[in-house]
This record gives sequence, structure tokens and C-alpha cells, in this order.
Amino acid sequence: MKHSIQIETNRLVLKGIDPDFIHSLFLYHSKEFIIKYLGLDEFSYLHYLEMHQKGMVTHRYSLYVFMLVRKSDNLALGECGFHTWNSKHHRAELFYLLRHDDFKRQGYMKEALPHVIEYGFNIMNLHRIQACVAKDNQASIALLNSHKFQFEGTLRQDYTVDDINEDSDCYSLLKPEWVSK
Repeated sequence: MKHSIQIETNRLVLKGIDPDFIHSLFLYHSKEFIIKYLGLDEFSYLHYLEMHQKGMVTHRYSLYVFMLVRKSDNLALGECGFHTWNSKHHRAELFYLLRHDDFKRQGYMKEALPHVIEYGFNIMNLHRIQACVAKDNQASIALLNSHKFQFEGTLRQDYTVDDINEDSDCYSLLKPEWVSK
């Protein structure tokens, strides 16, 4: 099975996944195949299954995900991409996730992010990329700052964790501010 796009960095292969690809996985392949192919744990498998069953696209929004796969052992480390992608208004929200703490502070996301941002601006035709992070997530804030994202403000009670409403700090990057490397 072929991903719609693959981008290689020094240590990673970024495998592009869109809603059509996810639907085809669940329509034509077993749970075991999907878990092995995407390198998922049970929780991540259930997340993708829910996306397949409940939908990922509306008349206005879609998503695009890159699986971060380590070249040295073909291990899926996490994901990075865009959700709430509004193609009419040329904007999307950036997200990123490393699946295990052992993968953090190794520079994987810093290595992947410029390629994902460039893909967003040049292929998805985005004008604005925003990211929302917890105020105390210093690693994430440093990552965004290193890629020229600018702090815009705080979104009050923007997301829920364990039935508690939490604030998000919003950062953004506009296409004219981005200089591809």
C-alpha cells in the first residue's frame, strides 16, 4: 500500500495520510494489518477507527497527517500535521504528537516540522498556520518559537482534560513570514 506522499529527512520518513487513505485501510484491511502498518498501539488504533467511523471531513474542514517513522528501525514515533483545515480560507491548525516519552527531546519534531510547514504552505496552499498549546508546555512553545510562530493570545477554557476546562495559548505563522530552508 502506498501513502499519498513521503518526505525524507535525515532520520525520518514522513508518510502522508489523508481521510481517503484512512478509510481505505479500514475498509480493506484487518486490525492486525493496520496496527502493524501504521505502527499503532491499541489506543491509537481506536483513535483512527473512530475517525473512520465518525468521519474526518465536513463541507468545510478536513485534515492531513504525517506519520513520523524512524528510518533506522521503521518505528512509528508519532504524528504531525494539520486538522481543522479550511481550504476556502487557506488556514489550518498544526498538531504534533510523539507517542512515548522516550522519543521526546531527541529533536525528531524539530526535524520534521519545517517539512510539514512547507508542505502546508506550498502544497495545501495555506496562508495561515496556527497552533494551540498549554501555557506550561515549554517544550512545545520553544519548538514553535524556533520556527518563527508568534504568540497571539490566550484562548480561555479552550479544551477539556479530565472534565476540567483549560486555557490554550495560540501561536501563528503566516506564509509571508515563512522562509523555507
